[in-house]
Amino acid sequence: MCGIAGIASYAPVQDSISLWSGIQQTLKKRGPDQDGIYRNTYTTLAHTRLSVVDLENGIQPMIFAEGDAEFVLVYNGELYNTAQLRTELEHRGHTFKGHSDTEVLLHSYMEWKSACVHRLNGIFAFAVWENHNRRLFIARDRIGVKPFFYTHKQEQFLFSSEIKGLLAHPLVEPKIDAFSIAELVLIGPGRTPGYGVFCGIEELPPAHCGYFDKENGLKLIQYWKMEDKPHTDSFPQTVETVRNLITDAITRQLVSDVPVGCFLSGGVDSSAISSVAGRYFREQGKQLHTFSVYYKDNAQHFQKSRFQPDSDDAFIGQMVGFLGSKHHSIVLETADLVDALEAAVDARDLPGMADIDASLLLFCKEVKNTVTVALSGECADEIFGGYPWYRDDEILMQNGFPWMQNTREGFLKPEIAEWVNASSYAQKRYEKTIERTHALAHCTPHERRMKEMVNLNIDWFMQTLLDRKDRMSMYNGLEVRVPFCDYRIVEYLYSVPWEMKNYRNREKGLLREALRGLLPDAVLWRKKSPYPKTHNPAYLAAVSDKLSEIIANPASPILQYIRKEALENLLKSENLIPWYGQLMTKPQTIAYFLQINYWLSKLFKIS
Repeated sequence: MCGIAGIASYAPVQDSISLWSGIQQTLKKRGPDQDGIYRNTYTTLAHTRLSVVDLENGIQPMIFAEGDAEFVLVYNGELYNTAQLRTELEHRGHTFKGHSDTEVLLHSYMEWKSACVHRLNGIFAFAVWENHNRRLFIARDRIGVKPFFYTHKQEQFLFSSEIKGLLAHPLVEPKIDAFSIAELVLIGPGRTPGYGVFCGIEELPPAHCGYFDKENGLKLIQYWKMEDKPHTDSFPQTVETVRNLITDAITRQLVSDVPVGCFLSGGVDSSAISSVAGRYFREQGKQLHTFSVYYKDNAQHFQKSRFQPDSDDAFIGQMVGFLGSKHHSIVLETADLVDALEAAVDARDLPGMADIDASLLLFCKEVKNTVTVALSGECADEIFGGYPWYRDDEILMQNGFPWMQNTREGFLKPEIAEWVNASSYAQKRYEKTIERTHALAHCTPHERRMKEMVNLNIDWFMQTLLDRKDRMSMYNGLEVRVPFCDYRIVEYLYSVPWEMKNYRNREKGLLREALRGLLPDAVLWRKKSPYPKTHNPAYLAAVSDKLSEIIANPASPILQYIRKEALENLLKSENLIPWYGQLMTKPQTIAYFLQINYWLSKLFKIS
């Protein structure tokens, strides 16, 4: 993976090389191994590289010149059908210097131009400058795994993998308004698709691409979306197809010229990936490295709940024995979790999922000591129906985002709440997503509702998790791949009836049946448990003390926007409804407001 940034302009670009070296430096954690800058009269493209495939020949920006035509590529991501594309391009007369997917992507664009995106299987965000046409092409992968932020001001288009890259350019001021605060409080830690929270900053939506040039300005199109189709496969055929798609996606994503490992939580998703990866490594005479996160003293404080019925420890142990992997248990200290809340904001450029972010940040730092690439299980719950809100009829049928069942407007200062129409802020976004849901005309109301849930989860909840995974891992120079985000799996599952997905009346029943034989039965049929978090009361005490200090200081920037009384009530609350799904309960909600205050302090340069 890498960091990319650039500018394209109708008029000559006046930026200095030192300015772009500085912008490049903000993305250095994403690509610590190599960097490069391409400049001409109307554009500058910058790249920082995390070397994973073809270490010698994958250097960027990558340039291809032939006659009067010159194409320049900066690219962040991985292609998983590189071999197939390369073969087809060679048949069309293309020749290659190395075996990197970067070179294949550049030649794919040269051959098919914007239509190349329909042929790509992977996670990507990239830009191609056509010097001979003075136009810039941009694209982002179908699911939105890799980030692409931009700002478009009159004659100039500026982009970056992360918001911090944009803010390093004088064209972009770090400004916020009432809607920025509303987004953090009424939607956060999620984000409205395409909205960058800072004024004037947007994100290229998943499955979008387009051109920026003098003749047409910025023109974007959506090149892919989930569409319902008749599902004619029998249940056994569906099980076989799902199994084949999953094993193929995992196997494709194990290709690397640097060490690869797997996150292992003991849940079905990460265990399935580790099982396929373990077999792949054994066939090569190698041993798979697996990694699990633990929290100090968690065992003595763990309490069963509706969302977390059992601890992961025993299941991790079973999987390690089953896999024969070289396992790494990474134990996080409570104090380190608290301290890492600020670094997690630095990584995300926004307040995030509190210690859910911070723990992953610390975890990835340790994982990077052993491997450069890791595979993780995101996306399975969204497409197979694993979350509680797919199965709880009361939550399922409610009119609003199912992972947000709390009332948030009361945290905002009244003038802000009134300005942004807080009572309908989230509802309008929910309704817009529902309206976009595609379902066949003969769908039953329940089947349509399940497709609406898939859209809601993929467009919103999953994007928060993908943001988290990308920023926390890349902050440590670790590439994390997500096989369940293979668009072929998403496409196929969208049209599979809920009755099949709900096989044996179990969450992700279809997935479990498809994985039969790949996992021990105890792991295969265990009840879903979310990402592990600390249960140590010392964490709640620590973040509560910090928030109390902030509340007591009239100069705290958060008090300009958030009602002091609401924060005080949060500290006193005994039975707070989860802030965001099953992951963010009272300790994480308190920590989230700590992150907001820190983010505002950075924004206003308050020390």
